[in-house]
Amino acid sequence: MDKKNALRAGALAAGTTLMMLLMSSPALALTRDDGDDPGTGLSVVETLGLYVLAPIALFVVIAGLCMVLDRSKEEHRVTTRNIKTKDTREKAGAKA
Repeated sequence: MDKKNALRAGALAAGTTLMMLLMSSPALALTRDDGDDPGTGLSVVETLGLYVLAPIALFVVIAGLCMVLDRSKEEHRVTTRNIKTKDTREKAGAKA
C-alpha cells in the first residue's frame, strides 16, 4: 500500500512540474514590452555589494543598535549569576 501512495505522489509531483514547465514560456521573455527600458546591467562587485554586503551590514547595524540601546535592568537579564533555584534560596535563607 505504501508503494502505491509513493508512486501516486511521485506521479503527481512530476505531472505538476511538467505542467509548470510547459505553461511558463521563457521564449516570451525575449520580446520587449511597450515602455520597457532596462538600462545597463550590474557588475559582479555591484551585485555582491547590493545583495550580500548591504543586507549583512544592515543586520549588523540593527543588532548593534539593539545591543547598545538595551536599557533593561541587570536583574531582569537571565544569566548564570542571577538564576535562583530552590536550593540556593534555602541556603541564602539559612545564612540570613
